[in-house]
Amino acid sequence: MLKIGFHLPETERIAPWQEIATLCRTAEEVGFDSIWIPDHLIYRYENEGATGPWECWSLLSAVAAITSRVEIGPLVLCTNFRNPAMIAKMAATVDEISNGRLILGLGAGWHEPEYLAYGFDFGNRFGRFREAFTIIRTLLTEHTIDFVGKYFTLHDCELVPLGPRAAGPPLMIGSRGAKILHDTLPYVDYWNGWFAWTGNTAAGYLPLRDEIDTAARECGREPAEVVRTMAILLSFPGSTYPVDPRATLIQGEPEQLAEAVLDLHALGVDHIQVVLQPNGPAEVERFGRVLEIIRAQQPA
Repeated sequence: MLKIGFHLPETERIAPWQEIATLCRTAEEVGFDSIWIPDHLIYRYENEGATGPWECWSLLSAVAAITSRVEIGPLVLCTNFRNPAMIAKMAATVDEISNGRLILGLGAGWHEPEYLAYGFDFGNRFGRFREAFTIIRTLLTEHTIDFVGKYFTLHDCELVPLGPRAAGPPLMIGSRGAKILHDTLPYVDYWNGWFAWTGNTAAGYLPLRDEIDTAARECGREPAEVVRTMAILLSFPGSTYPVDPRATLIQGEPEQLAEAVLDLHALGVDHIQVVLQPNGPAEVERFGRVLEIIRAQQPA
């Protein structure tokens, strides 16, 4: 069954909390299935001023409290910005606040300037991620761990209290790196890709799908066991927002936007995160019509 989520504003504009709350409530009311929050600290590019979004987990906790139906998750949480045992503790807590609606998206991070600015170890981020992933999934599923690694050491660590799901929230990996896929695909429920990886086209998703299928089989899993999720960049007519140069903006009336989403779903993507440009309350409300068109074409 196709699910469709809404990606909250990041740095295209800095929305104040009250507007974010309105966006979330509107997204839930018009029929989105999920709400997703980016996790970055700061962006710095040559010849550009610094930009940055609000802190991800703080927003995620607040969104959990003001919504009642939609699934929620970070897209995706950088494990290197937080202690992994604390991430497990935080995840159990937000899963409790949301009554079991959290999808825990995890990744290793990629933007070196934010690592340097905030004092995190960029050079060893993949090694640290592998250890962090083991700690997080073990605490969420088995609730205790003793761990001695190169980067983390935990003695008799126990996760109490537990959230509403004994096995913890489902895990999602946001990566196309071969080593990370090898380490995570045996355990995760979801895989996530970003629209820039595919050029924001259904055709561009095909080779990426094959990569993930192959990686899943190499890990001993059937590809269908890992739910595919993809972000897609959409806009109603008239948008003048700048577009990532790696992507083609899909712009059109509700029928055209619905067609683009369904094209991606036809290739096996069962949870799609919509990145709207612009993404104010009026656009989210208008997207309700797109959701109606999509649902009308889905089996009952």
